[in-house]
Amino acid sequence: MTPLGRREFLKSSTLGMMAASFDAGRKGPVYPDSNETSGKAIRFGLGLASYTLREFNIEQTIDMTKRLALGKIILKSMHLPLESPEADVAAAAQKVRAAGLDLYGCGVVYMTNEAEVEQGFRYARAAGLRMIIGVPNPELLGLVEKKVKEFDIALAIHNHGPEDKLYPTPASAYERITKLDSRVGLCIDIGHTMRAGVDPSEAAQRCAGRLLDFHVKDVTSAAKEGDTIEMGRGVIDIPKFVRTIIKLGFPGTLAFEFEKDGSDPLPGLAESVGYLRGVLAAL
Repeated sequence: MTPLGRREFLKSSTLGMMAASFDAGRKGPVYPDSNETSGKAIRFGLGLASYTLREFNIEQTIDMTKRLALGKIILKSMHLPLESPEADVAAAAQKVRAAGLDLYGCGVVYMTNEAEVEQGFRYARAAGLRMIIGVPNPELLGLVEKKVKEFDIALAIHNHGPEDKLYPTPASAYERITKLDSRVGLCIDIGHTMRAGVDPSEAAQRCAGRLLDFHVKDVTSAAKEGDTIEMGRGVIDIPKFVRTIIKLGFPGTLAFEFEKDGSDPLPGLAESVGYLRGVLAAL
């Protein structure tokens, strides 16, 4: 297929996938959560990082996630308050699961002292989560490893790009955790990775032994000034990234984190979901 033909195919696929995604909210999911291209060894599923819907309540967040046929979700504290009593956390988590979503993680959770580490793990346990997407201060990583073993809950360190003084790139976190329990790993944010001037595909390959989760998005430039944009319109080579993680056998979740248009994110989010599904269909 020529480059032009491939682009046109992806464009038409995206439009079709967008329409199907919205239709899923009325007629039930039309795309499985994993193995989205028949016959290909795809082990990951698609989900949502709820920060995308930060201006909406939990009921609206559940509804929009289901409309896009995304079966997995990570909740940020505005949807599952970190400071709530454990019984309230458990009840809120049950509401999400009763709606048919796999609530597998929370975050991003910041951990700047020992009390916040303890709070984060107790919160995750109360919600029945398998993973915390977190930013623990480096000096707390030993304690984090201890809690990972105690609670049997993984912690995935999230990179935040050039402004992040702790973990600007995946490699800056990876080099600190290579000797820790394998459940201490990475949530690579491919947008912030690109903003730090690092190809997300290369970052995934370099950190392959510690990949627990991905936040997926596109950005306008490979620089600090880069902003979130609808997937496929930015500078990240999404097909290359997808091929890379398929080759690596990544078994987790690609969680969409669409930070643009906070008060009306659904059109851009749907376009991004449709684009990625189009890429998967074109492989």
